Amino acid sequence: MLMEDVVVVSNRGPLSFRIGEDGEPVRAGTGGGLAATLHPLLRGTGATWVAAAMHEADRRAAALGLMMDEGLRIVTVEPDLAAYEMAYNVVSNATLWFCHHHLWDLPRRPRFDKRWLEAWDAYRDVNRAFAEVVAEHAPEGARVLVQDYHLSLVGGALAQLRPDLATTHFSHTPFADPGILRVLPSDAAGALLGGLAGFGACGFHTARWEASFRGAFADPALAGRAGADAPITYVAPLGPHPEALHEEAASGAVADARRRIEELAGGRRLVVRVDRVELSKNIVRGLWAFDELLETRPHWRGRVTMLALAYPSRETLADYLAYRAEVEHAAQRLNERWGGGDWVPVVLAVADDRARSIAALTAYDVLLVNPVRDGMNLVAKEGPLLNRAGGVLVLSREAGAWEELHPAALGVNPFDISETAAALDAALSMDPSDRAARAEALREIVVGHTAADWLDRQLEVATGLRKG
Repeated sequence: MLMEDVVVVSNRGPLSFRIGEDGEPVRAGTGGGLAATLHPLLRGTGATWVAAAMHEADRRAAALGLMMDEGLRIVTVEPDLAAYEMAYNVVSNATLWFCHHHLWDLPRRPRFDKRWLEAWDAYRDVNRAFAEVVAEHAPEGARVLVQDYHLSLVGGALAQLRPDLATTHFSHTPFADPGILRVLPSDAAGALLGGLAGFGACGFHTARWEASFRGAFADPALAGRAGADAPITYVAPLGPHPEALHEEAASGAVADARRRIEELAGGRRLVVRVDRVELSKNIVRGLWAFDELLETRPHWRGRVTMLALAYPSRETLADYLAYRAEVEHAAQRLNERWGGGDWVPVVLAVADDRARSIAALTAYDVLLVNPVRDGMNLVAKEGPLLNRAGGVLVLSREAGAWEELHPAALGVNPFDISETAAALDAALSMDPSDRAARAEALREIVVGHTAADWLDRQLEVATGLRKG
């Protein structure tokens, strides 16, 4: 389907580059999870994709005309690199991410000082740079789909530069409750809401995040700062690409990885988690829950292994380095306490190994997804789609995916270690027929909202704005 009137805007684009041994830029794959989701949906459509040239390699590739993909027009934004780093690391990742996921340790963090105000100015500048590039390249009356919290201010700028455009913003994170949003400096909170109000519509994965957004505009301390009413809102849950996932799972690399996982398990039951090493993913409490399972249900000792696959994440930020060390320490202590003979209770692998992750999702008896707060969580959907073992999903009620999957998943309060341990026990002890019924119900729910459905909903909303 041709989409020549569509402009997708995101921080990361469909292509990324690295500098090769000869000093020239070399393709390094797709830039990030969101980009990997959108890329196959947009390839060959004639759409325009506006994204940051995040590193020098990307900029050199753009200058050499290498930012090209069949049937997709890629346009790069190249803000000052120092300003971009401040906007990306200090505001987007260390402030807005923490705000929307409710991660702040409020007696100590955040710290809004002179350096932070400089970073906020950089964030505004970067958003303005994105808006100017979109304004320059978007066709008349185009549907513009802006993605995620990095670009919250683009809508307000575009409303001034190109009022002919039908603009939407989609949040892939939760949206902060008003009380947490009020922690931001008042001017920044107002600018954030005002920028989002500049879009024709704002979309969210769940009705809960939509309600939080609308609640901010109803909060007396925030609404006046926004300087505008809430825009149109809508809900569009993101799902996986079923065909692409099944094709990937059928590869030789995944088959080899699955054989290695089966050897590692040695016939024992398998509890799997697949996460980034990210504070919101709650990996440490998951390990504590597994520890309590082994302490309070001794019949599982030697009979179950936890395979914790964790991708390194944001290792330029001190909080993330510290959290990785905490995860590794918790796994080590658990193994020292319970391991023996040929049984290693927790196998923790901190590495980017997609084939191993896919293989683990096909093989789990229990999939533990226990984030403290998550916009959606695609692992909770990919696992049931791929699993061939009648696996049970233990899912945090604070994950966006809970809104869809709760009829067939076992829910947990992610802060309650004892409840999570009990849920692991219930999942491992479940009758095979009950396991199979839940697994089938999960698959039916997951295929009901695919990535293509999610994109179609954004296009439908943008089309409605243009007609209006």
